Amino acid sequence: MRVVAFGYMTWGRRTIEAVLAAGHEVPLIVTHPDSDNAYEKIFNESVAELAADYGIPVLVRNRATDDEVKAAIAAAEADIMIVSNWRTWLPPEVYSIPRLGTLNVHDALLPAYAGFAPLNWALINDEPEVGVTAHMMNSEFDAGDVVLQRSTAITDDDTIVELFDRTLAMFGPITVDALALIDSGRRDWAPQDRRAASYFHRRTEEENRIDFTWSARELFNLVRAQVDPYPNAFCYHGATRLRILAARETEKTYGGTPGRIFIRDGSGVVIVVGADARRGRNTGLRIDRVRLDDGTELDAVEYFPHMGGYLTSHPVAGA
Repeated sequence: MRVVAFGYMTWGRRTIEAVLAAGHEVPLIVTHPDSDNAYEKIFNESVAELAADYGIPVLVRNRATDDEVKAAIAAAEADIMIVSNWRTWLPPEVYSIPRLGTLNVHDALLPAYAGFAPLNWALINDEPEVGVTAHMMNSEFDAGDVVLQRSTAITDDDTIVELFDRTLAMFGPITVDALALIDSGRRDWAPQDRRAASYFHRRTEEENRIDFTWSARELFNLVRAQVDPYPNAFCYHGATRLRILAARETEKTYGGTPGRIFIRDGSGVVIVVGADARRGRNTGLRIDRVRLDDGTELDAVEYFPHMGGYLTSHPVAGA
């Protein structure tokens, strides 16, 4: 088939590479310009460079709603369009130009986790699995009928990096397989249950700020959802910012005040957590490794030579 491709960053590049490797003709690629957003500097393999390598015409846009983009898609005479990690809304007058419409590939098990950073949000929310959905595009974000969906279970040993690797490996194959189904004449796709839908905004530094009234399990999930190369979860020890590189939920329960630096546990240090920590029924958060703003990394017992004091969400003036 003739396939116009919209794609950005590593997700977009791997998807388009798979489409080309499967023998489809790609007469046009549309991608975003490079961004200063911290999340868009991660896994940023260039789609524009891929287009140049293959000699494919490329348009670079933040939003693909102008007449030049519409004319270029129409001139490409594509059978279908694919979209992978496109970050802005595509209107019907764009996604409906190809005769078979547009296939979008999203790294979530839709209808849940439409929008941005679905893997991070899903891990933070303690979901049992994540995955990838190939669906036909309609006028709502990530809401069209599902062509294919594939999943992978989340274990307590997974961080966001393992989930990224496993779901990224799905992008090319699910796109190629979905194109084969569409090319075969299939159109009996499954509508999404909009009652189960959720839509998430972009993550910023604020979303990585640790709130010690969260449970130990919730904070464990936040930390592993933001390990390198993502911006790390962070808190403050007095006026010093600590990026938390590794942490675990304890087996024992600890009571007191949320944020209290309580006791050593191996190479880690246990922090009292949970809004109802005063009752003494909550597990603690064992912080294992931290990083300072100057890049210094330390085991928690190295950084905290003495117990006592508190970790906080914001810097404490004069501390």
